[in-house]
Amino acid sequence: MAKKAVVKAAEPQAVHVDARTGIGMFFTLTGTILTAFGVATRDNPGAYAKSLGIDANLWWGLALLVFGIVMLALGRRGQTREQATGNRERKTRNK
Repeated sequence: MAKKAVVKAAEPQAVHVDARTGIGMFFTLTGTILTAFGVATRDNPGAYAKSLGIDANLWWGLALLVFGIVMLALGRRGQTREQATGNRERKTRNK
């Protein structure tokens, strides 16, 4: 009689989506657009008369840009940690 090959079913891969990555992308894009607009309209004093001459678009754009970059970095760090933890768990399960 021929032996039948035993095939183990592949373990389902868990998909972990970190919300910080999406939030970081959104704020980075918004901050970039707002910063570019602030730089483009910097020499127009009439545009900033209501804000006491402060280029609010530039400063808030930079704040959003920094926040977005921080969120992207934290999301990326979380994904690499999750991958490292998942690899360790798989190795210990297979032993």
